[in-house]
Amino acid sequence: MEVIRDIADFPQLSYPVVTSGTFDGVHVGHQKILQRVIERARQSNGQSVVITYWPHPRLVLFPEDNDLKLLSTIEERIEQLRSFGIDYLLILPFTKEFSRTSSPTFITDILVKALHTKVLVIGYDHRFGKNREGSFEHLKAHSSKYGFEVEEIPREDVDDIGVSSTKIRKALESGDLETATSYLGRYYTLTSIVVEGNKLGRTIGYPTANLAIPHTHKLIPANGVYAVWATINGERYPGMMNIGMRPTVDGTHLTLEVNLLNFNQNIYGQTLTVAFVAYLREEQKFNGLDELKAQLARDKEAAAKVLGL
Repeated sequence: MEVIRDIADFPQLSYPVVTSGTFDGVHVGHQKILQRVIERARQSNGQSVVITYWPHPRLVLFPEDNDLKLLSTIEERIEQLRSFGIDYLLILPFTKEFSRTSSPTFITDILVKALHTKVLVIGYDHRFGKNREGSFEHLKAHSSKYGFEVEEIPREDVDDIGVSSTKIRKALESGDLETATSYLGRYYTLTSIVVEGNKLGRTIGYPTANLAIPHTHKLIPANGVYAVWATINGERYPGMMNIGMRPTVDGTHLTLEVNLLNFNQNIYGQTLTVAFVAYLREEQKFNGLDELKAQLARDKEAAAKVLGL
């Protein structure tokens, strides 16, 4: 997949089949749209093209809304779309000025002049342009003037299980990994850098990789203990992860700690991606390190079972 961040650099394609959206999380509803884009491109020996936006529009239009949590950073979104098989990804900078772009201007300047769109595929509720004024009905009525075909993915195809990024966020924030995984079509992931902690875990036989708190608006799942898969340098390792305040040792700030099972390597400074497989239990305060160690042994056994070890 070719990633393009300046529209002026977009190449002349033979038959671009285009879709547009924020695609936060690239969940199963998004995937149905992407599948159709790829299918239409293959039918015409053309190219699949996704237009997305960064920062997330809500972060620009409502900067006071500090509660917005995203399922994917732009780097994660790129990799999710790459793994799905998209040919070209155009990332448009979303600014207040861009938000004032009218629907006709968006169509003529971006879809027609810059991309030379042949087919535009959109979800049933997709809107674009200033105040979301652009609609499928307008596009359909004027498609011959614009020179491209418009295809709408029906509501029953996109929304047949009621999936939405909002529902996925709520599931993750409540520890409901089963629902989140079902709606995402894969495990939820979080990527960050391994930093030095207080090394307490190694003193009780459970050394942890401490992760830096990621992007300000990246959603961190509910506090508790999880069974996870962790990927480092392309290698996947089983593990368990604690998200929380470490109340047993009177912690004062949120920590992300991953214990990789049967692993003993120095990975400080390396990038680690955690895939959340199962929620094992809530975070607890124990009466001392011996009680904590005993519980960690049970957690390790539970994680190994979930991960099929």
